[in-house]
Amino acid sequence: MRRKVLSCTILIILSTALAVPGRLGAQDQQGSSPARYRVINLGNPLGGTSSAGIAMSNLGWSMGVANQPGDATQHAELWMRGLHLDLGTLGGPNSAVIFANHSSTGQIVGIAETADIDPLPETWSCAGAFFPTTTHHICLGFVWQNGLMTPLPTLGGNNGVASSSNNLGQVVGWAETAVHDPTCVLPQVQQFEAVIWGPGKDQVEQLSPLGTDPDSAATAINDSGQVVGISGICQNAVGAYSATHAVLWENGQPTDLGNIGGHGWNTPAFINNHGQIVGFANASGDVVNGQLTIKFHAFLWTKERGMRDLGTLPGDALSEALGINEAGQVVGVSYGAGFSHPRGFLWQNGVMTDLNTLVPAGSTLTLQVAGDINDRGEITGAASDSTTKTSPAFLAIPQRDDDQQ
Repeated sequence: MRRKVLSCTILIILSTALAVPGRLGAQDQQGSSPARYRVINLGNPLGGTSSAGIAMSNLGWSMGVANQPGDATQHAELWMRGLHLDLGTLGGPNSAVIFANHSSTGQIVGIAETADIDPLPETWSCAGAFFPTTTHHICLGFVWQNGLMTPLPTLGGNNGVASSSNNLGQVVGWAETAVHDPTCVLPQVQQFEAVIWGPGKDQVEQLSPLGTDPDSAATAINDSGQVVGISGICQNAVGAYSATHAVLWENGQPTDLGNIGGHGWNTPAFINNHGQIVGFANASGDVVNGQLTIKFHAFLWTKERGMRDLGTLPGDALSEALGINEAGQVVGVSYGAGFSHPRGFLWQNGVMTDLNTLVPAGSTLTLQVAGDINDRGEITGAASDSTTKTSPAFLAIPQRDDDQQ
């Protein structure tokens, strides 16, 4: 009965969201200087001290993660029109939304642990990059819609990831095969490949890696069916040489997007409907004494200009571009050395701006990561609250000149 009531509530909210036009189009903000923003503290609704907005849909939904009490586990979370929903798991301890998603269909995709323990056991991509602790539970990609979380099949292996979806009902990610890949580094064992699920029921398409690479992963898909992701070796199934190549798949065929001088961490994060791609990639000098180091910068790739290094905020060493909207506004995070003092940024018209300079003075929030931006220019991300000493998710809404301050 509870699920039925929840489903009806979500359907009502979804219908309302679809009926209300965007109050501020992205093109309205693409002036010579960035807009000012009103910031909403989304809080830590599940009782932990940390939450984060990862995806910002065109419905105005902020999606991401929220820690539970003790901060050892987290659940995928949805914030919409003053409400929040715990999306639950597939029976295990953790779940998360992990990449940008602009779908207007009310569909949310991500990763969730099941009740089953991985028999190998691997740390896999989920625990290795997206969950606060390693539990060795099997992790699968999920599709959540109207209150129901549905697992996605793998390619014969144990684990899988769903990263993003489009308005046509296609979901992308990566999944393990049954092959024991010799390029894996223990405890990782099984090969993984990029996948498109849907739009038909039980429709699964494996995307081939680039050239002789054995492994691949898809991170985003647009409404034209263009898919971006990584191609490389298995390694630990997270970044590094698993992301030897940044890749664009069109009609199932991979194309190398190039690099900005580095040898790894070449990772697209999102692609808009104009085919503009953002992400992060290592700059030159990333191999030191034979070891691949982290030296990544945010990038923007276009067909006309290839991969462009967007640099960092002044004084910083690292950056990541995480989302882009149809107007070409890019958001992400810029770090000092060693991932210190993270600051969310907005890049537009060739200029990277610290988001914290675009919000009202006196705010208790420091906007540390800008996770995604939708076509209305609304931004979600993660902040630090100087008053509560917690790290809440935030929603930043652009203001017009005639808005009340």
